[in-house]
Amino acid sequence: MRVLNNIKEVRDQVKKWKYEGFTVGFVPTMGYLHEGHKSLIERAFSENDKVVVSIFVNPMQFGPKEDLSSYPRDLDADSILCGNAGADIIFHPEDKEMYFEDFSTYVDINGLTEELCGKSRPIHFRGVCTVVSKLFNIVPANRAYFGEKDAQQLAVIKRMVRDLNFDIEIIGCPIIREEDGVAKSSRNTYLSESERKAATILSGSLEKAKDILNMGERNCEVIRKVIIDNIAKEKLAKIDYVQVVDGLSMKVVEKVNKSILIAIAVNIGKTRLIDNFTFEV
Repeated sequence: MRVLNNIKEVRDQVKKWKYEGFTVGFVPTMGYLHEGHKSLIERAFSENDKVVVSIFVNPMQFGPKEDLSSYPRDLDADSILCGNAGADIIFHPEDKEMYFEDFSTYVDINGLTEELCGKSRPIHFRGVCTVVSKLFNIVPANRAYFGEKDAQQLAVIKRMVRDLNFDIEIIGCPIIREEDGVAKSSRNTYLSESERKAATILSGSLEKAKDILNMGERNCEVIRKVIIDNIAKEKLAKIDYVQVVDGLSMKVVEKVNKSILIAIAVNIGKTRLIDNFTFEV
């Protein structure tokens, strides 16, 4: 496995592989990889001849009060995980390699970003769409793999690929959880011992929502209240949002009469965590 920092080197190698008839899987990440990322890389390895993983902490998707400077980084550990999972190349560019000093071109999307994370992180998805568009141009892969934990991001990327005719298949992969149910996330490293215990309130609250859905509850406000009331039991938790939306449009729904996404964002101390599940009718 090689670690490459240069756009031309990565692009030339991927083009060579495709010319030789190899299929290429791509896993875009911001690094500090965990079992969730590993599952994406392993899926890409199982479905493609070659695998590229990008590790780039994208400054464009962080707001002025967010954790860009403190975002965890460990390229050595990431390289070991990528190699063990089957990656052929890590693309690890510097900021100046990805963005010219006078960079002024952005990719934005309307509609899908008005709810959930888009409300509290207004510039986030413009940054995501812009960097992912660039990465798809740099790494002309056959397939790209994203985690379903970032459900809104996955929906946004699928729509962007459809609308802009990118020649790449987007594959969503299941959430990977700790034994106690907490969704794996690079931001879990920010949590103190007491905060880590408190973080179980997210998955626990979603389980209560699943229970009443399975018992036949279809009123979304009732479902939201069950989640909100349960999270309120945890003193370290502060809700950003609890919402029931259409899984494709991200629009809020009142009744469960089709496939829905139940998504939550909760601050545990100073750390913002997200979680979700999809319910099929």
